[in-house]
Amino acid sequence: MLRALYTAATGAYSQQFNLDIIANNVSNVNTTGFKKVRAEFQDLLSQTYETAGSIGGQGTTDPVGIQVGLGTEVAATQRVFLPGSVFQTGNPLDIAVQGDGFFQVQLDSGDVAYTRDGTWKRDANGQVVTSDGYPLQPAITIPSDTTEIVIGINGVVSVRQSGSTDLNQIGQIQLARFANAAGMESIGRNLFVQTPGSGDPILGTAGQGEFAKTTINQGFLENSNVQIVEELINLIAAQRAFEANSNVMQAGDEMLQVVNNIV
Repeated sequence: MLRALYTAATGAYSQQFNLDIIANNVSNVNTTGFKKVRAEFQDLLSQTYETAGSIGGQGTTDPVGIQVGLGTEVAATQRVFLPGSVFQTGNPLDIAVQGDGFFQVQLDSGDVAYTRDGTWKRDANGQVVTSDGYPLQPAITIPSDTTEIVIGINGVVSVRQSGSTDLNQIGQIQLARFANAAGMESIGRNLFVQTPGSGDPILGTAGQGEFAKTTINQGFLENSNVQIVEELINLIAAQRAFEANSNVMQAGDEMLQVVNNIV
């Protein structure tokens, strides 16, 4: 009976962890470019009393064995990089990636981070930066006398300057992708960094090579891919699973109480 208590406790802990993941997804439902996370579980070791295929008392072979599982544990948290819906803002520095690819930004340490958040700004020097001031890589600087910014679906950035009717190209937005994007590490602020699990970045431009099916859309942003209805269903399932594990612990406690009263 004690085994039942500990086994049910692992299930309750796993559902508590699952609830933490769901809460984070729901809290980021309006976070630009956010990618939802799901918890994945696996069973623990099983205690074997009899091995399948062993010889029985009558000289026969047992077709199945006897095993008792010892519960569950969290195996991984999988970030789901499905695209979010796109909405129009009209801001010339709002950019949405449709398809595979991440923007690149340079951190204060000099390392490169990756993001799907396309809410870009201009700093005091005209450089294109994130809301936290991290510059886009490769760097793009918009002249102070710019009257119009045009970003093509291939990521070419052009500007029209005061007193001129022509568009002048000032930069190219470069994208990055990974063989295993789910292996990237989130460092907050809508940023990811590569890990040995994600592999090295593959660089390119929208509409070409590895990014042939990817486009860059000016004046649009990508919503979070969190689906509230789906998360509420997951919440109910986690709540009921936690409740069931609690009932198992309560039943085990009541059985131990009966045994104690007998003794």
